[in-house]
Amino acid sequence: MNTPRTVIVTGASSGLGFAIAEAYLKRGDNVLGNGRSLARLEQAAARLGNPSNLRLVAGDIGQSQTTQRLFDEALASFGQVDILISNAGIFIPKPVGDYTEEDFDAIVSTNLKGFFYPAQAAARHMAARGTGHIVAITASIALQANTKVPALLPVLVKGGLNQAVRALALELAASQVMVNGVAPGIIDTPLHQVDEQAREGLKTLAPTGRIGSAQDVVEAVLYLTDSTFVTGTVLAVDGGSASGVW
Repeated sequence: MNTPRTVIVTGASSGLGFAIAEAYLKRGDNVLGNGRSLARLEQAAARLGNPSNLRLVAGDIGQSQTTQRLFDEALASFGQVDILISNAGIFIPKPVGDYTEEDFDAIVSTNLKGFFYPAQAAARHMAARGTGHIVAITASIALQANTKVPALLPVLVKGGLNQAVRALALELAASQVMVNGVAPGIIDTPLHQVDEQAREGLKTLAPTGRIGSAQDVVEAVLYLTDSTFVTGTVLAVDGGSASGVW
């Protein structure tokens, strides 16, 4: 039997984060789930059966103190952190002229700071141990823009994260810490719970003509964190959307 690993998942109360946390728990791994709302985290934990290998750490991941509490809890409960899944993010698609200062601050806080602070802590901890995995959940649209979805602010930050994955992978390679990204396209999560007409429109955003499932993303994440020789990769899970124009 494999030794359980300890996994931090940000944005774990719903959507992709919930599905990723659930997958690791089913494997017998220890999971620390982060989200802004303790009530929503507790509801998620109840859906999972309140397993003994799950810890909940509520707080804004855009604040450095939330990362500190996550790692403190992980070390106190399980002794180490083996995997960081930086999943928390928001998506605000608008024409460029319609963005507000509030939109900008929200994207920078959750999508940029929410990656940097946990990744920084993970890099320190994992490099000292000589092992570990960091996976950033980015966005396919940051690999291939689409005129049907104007989204400059998410592209600005998620595109930077795609490059940050490569840079951090090189920086940590000698320490045997693997750093990768998963870039989802349109996935069937609460983010895209819309009426049937709108869903038909979303299907046209992939050349395969369909919407992906959370399990598609989960399988990509598990592949990357099971690998010992894949690093610096951003894996698109998007039905071909990032391949070009169609």
